[in-house]
Amino acid sequence: MNIEEIYSIYTIIKEKVEKRIAEFKNIWKNGSNKDIFLEMAFCLFTPQSKAINAFKALENIVKKDLFHSNDEKLISNELNIVRFKNNKAKYFIIARNKYLDNIKDIINQENIFQTREYLVKNVTGYGYKEASHFLRNIGFVEEIAILDRHILKNLFLLNVINEIPSTLNFKKYYEIEEKFKTFSQKIDIPFAHLDFVLWYKETGEIFK
Repeated sequence: MNIEEIYSIYTIIKEKVEKRIAEFKNIWKNGSNKDIFLEMAFCLFTPQSKAINAFKALENIVKKDLFHSNDEKLISNELNIVRFKNNKAKYFIIARNKYLDNIKDIINQENIFQTREYLVKNVTGYGYKEASHFLRNIGFVEEIAILDRHILKNLFLLNVINEIPSTLNFKKYYEIEEKFKTFSQKIDIPFAHLDFVLWYKETGEIFK
């Protein structure tokens, strides 16, 4: 793993990355409360599960007209392809009932870090990674990072961090995030783009 490999990947996917970021920003600009909440729900389903499976499960919930259901069992049945399906069904219902109608009101565009802290403290099932993922997916891409296992692994291989932490508390998340930003500036690849580059290196795709 070296900088040349990073640049090579970036050259290949740059246009696709720019298109995806524009799509994310359009969700915030033109999307409904439901559109934005679906991104919140998607990020509730992703922990320790494949993103594509989380997306498929959410699609099934919507297609089968279960989006407004309060039946945990019915929703859990659609989450068979992700881990911790029962907990995630419960989290989905709690979040939908609490945030669907006012989800834009909890986003402080002037201080996205403050919003992330709110999400971590108030959305059942969210940690810093999930809150960051949600905010990225609705267009707030410039200041925050999704420190999942793929990103942490590559930051370690690139000597940006000295070890892969077993847990990410408030202090550690912000510390690594700042190192990630500094590294992106050093190699002159936008912070939001570099996240996609490292993800693509591991998965071979640009997703959500």
